[in-house]
Amino acid sequence: MDSSQTEILKTEDGITQSAGEGKQSGKISAENEFDNKSTDSNTEKSSDFQISSEKSGTIDSKIEDVVPKMICDIQILQPHSLLPKPEAPPGLFNPPVQNDDVSMSPPENFAVDMPAIGKFIRERSNNFSAAIARKLNSFKENLDHPKPEPKPSVTEFNLSGLRVVVKLKNDEDQSAIKGRISFFSRSNCRDCTAVRRFLREKGLKFVEINIDVYPRREKELVVRTGSASVPQIFFNEKLFGGLVALNSLRNSGDFDRRLREMVGTKCPDDAPSPPVYGFDDDDDEEEGSEVESTEEIVRIVRVLRQRLPIQDRLMKMKIVKNCFAGCELIEALIHHLDCGRRKAVEIGKLLARNHFIHHVFGENDFEDGNHFYRFLEHEPFIPKCFNFRGSTNDGQPKPAAKVGEKLTKITSAILEAYASDDRRHVDYIGISNSEEFRRYVNLTQELHRINLMDLSPEQRLAFFLNLYNAMVIHAVIRSGHPEGVMDRRFFSDFQYIVGGHPYSLSTIKNGILRNNRRPPYFLVKPFSSGDNRLELVLDKVNPLIHFGLCDGTKSSPTVKFFSPQGVETQLRSAAREFFQSIGMEVDLDKRTVYLTRIIKWFSSDFGQEREILKWIMSYLDATKAGLLTHLLSDGGPINISYKDYDWSVNS
Repeated sequence: MDSSQTEILKTEDGITQSAGEGKQSGKISAENEFDNKSTDSNTEKSSDFQISSEKSGTIDSKIEDVVPKMICDIQILQPHSLLPKPEAPPGLFNPPVQNDDVSMSPPENFAVDMPAIGKFIRERSNNFSAAIARKLNSFKENLDHPKPEPKPSVTEFNLSGLRVVVKLKNDEDQSAIKGRISFFSRSNCRDCTAVRRFLREKGLKFVEINIDVYPRREKELVVRTGSASVPQIFFNEKLFGGLVALNSLRNSGDFDRRLREMVGTKCPDDAPSPPVYGFDDDDDEEEGSEVESTEEIVRIVRVLRQRLPIQDRLMKMKIVKNCFAGCELIEALIHHLDCGRRKAVEIGKLLARNHFIHHVFGENDFEDGNHFYRFLEHEPFIPKCFNFRGSTNDGQPKPAAKVGEKLTKITSAILEAYASDDRRHVDYIGISNSEEFRRYVNLTQELHRINLMDLSPEQRLAFFLNLYNAMVIHAVIRSGHPEGVMDRRFFSDFQYIVGGHPYSLSTIKNGILRNNRRPPYFLVKPFSSGDNRLELVLDKVNPLIHFGLCDGTKSSPTVKFFSPQGVETQLRSAAREFFQSIGMEVDLDKRTVYLTRIIKWFSSDFGQEREILKWIMSYLDATKAGLLTHLLSDGGPINISYKDYDWSVNS
């Protein structure tokens, strides 16, 4: 073999040997090394015949120097036959031919597929060039044809259970108005409603000061205007006038100019201030004797709460929690007041009548002996009552009629400020963040110990209708809207303490207003025999109540509040409004009448289906009444179908 025809061999020490010596010694070394290590592990690779990664660069450079000189006698030593063979990338090299002889010829076995590499490079280059061309064309199109600016318009965002309409502000109008528009109002005032609607249509921000919600501000109104009449509009600190002045400027077209003149400057400090967090004093002064009596009772109750042994006891095979015996209360009163036993029993009965204490099973008001009683705040239903805030209201209970009147005024003010004009959409988020709602929650604490037996039947009907609708607003804010007619979370678990007893939406509707009838799909009546609340149920069922109660859903009647003087007339108006809108439809071709599902759920209150159609006739408009009369008069069959109920929230 010629000196130019040398062979490069890699031994374990990385020494380069000549072809003549390396070929023979390499074979002997490989055989000895493999025989020695095969006894330890069959999977361990021999490194005697592998090109090390550390020296691969040097070997490659040497091979590149030697390859031009090689003609055909290059020999590469192959690994042992039991070791894994490296594989070339597919398409780049032709697969090597395995021979027993370690020598191979480069022209036959070391071929490179150059056309495949060239094709791959051309394809990548063409794709890259096309991407650059498209990007340049898009830039050119944007420069030649710029996109038009979006025009200011009303933008709608469709959210789950909520529809928000955002109006873009008019920069000129907003920059011109730097002051504040405010007006004094009262609940259920038509002129105040007209002023409120006009300001909303003009897109003007304003501050409303409702005298029924903030009684203290009535004195300020008298000082500023000389009378307590409403509405009274103020532009900053300047009195603009009432509805008459507003209509005159609106009809003359001079309202905008006058507005810019009067509200073009920053609002001074002496302008009517917006309502802020606070508490109002009682709007009526109690007689001195009543105040002294109330304070004395409260002092006695506080002493009893500290001295009585309140603990769990066994009574009638039941464990009664947080109770005390009647005789223990008598002993505590005798020791504290230094009075006789008969006087102590009278005080105990007074505490029971004022709902400071109750018999654990409601069997009697108060008796001396081994009868168990508990304080109102220890009743088991207290955790479900959302008008209980840590303690009961120990003050002198106000007349139920007066509390109901205040409740109606403040809830009406909330609706006027945070509901649409047709009352079909209520802003529950705005209500929850308002000062009016905070004061409403404070007002509900006055319901703890009121005497509902003082109410007349008309007052009782209006009171519970208004309480139901107010509780629904509170329940939607705190618990969410109902998801079905059997939703216990909404209709049963949300409760108020009223007159010393718990009232849920179900007990008010089915127990009080429906004369203690079973709710839909229930087998048990709201009040069992012996329940003290049975004394308050209405004597007969009025089916119109179903159209005066709102459940906070889209398919329910709109939310309303009623006055005791005209509650029957207002209920008829509510039924007429409901049937003329979504409560009833007539399909003359199919001879089908579509009714609200409320009538199906409470069918026992309405009677037979054909009688229902005759009863509905007086609450329909002329078109629906004419179609229904035609179906009833021709003697043909009439199909009655009940519409699906939409339980989504009416927000």
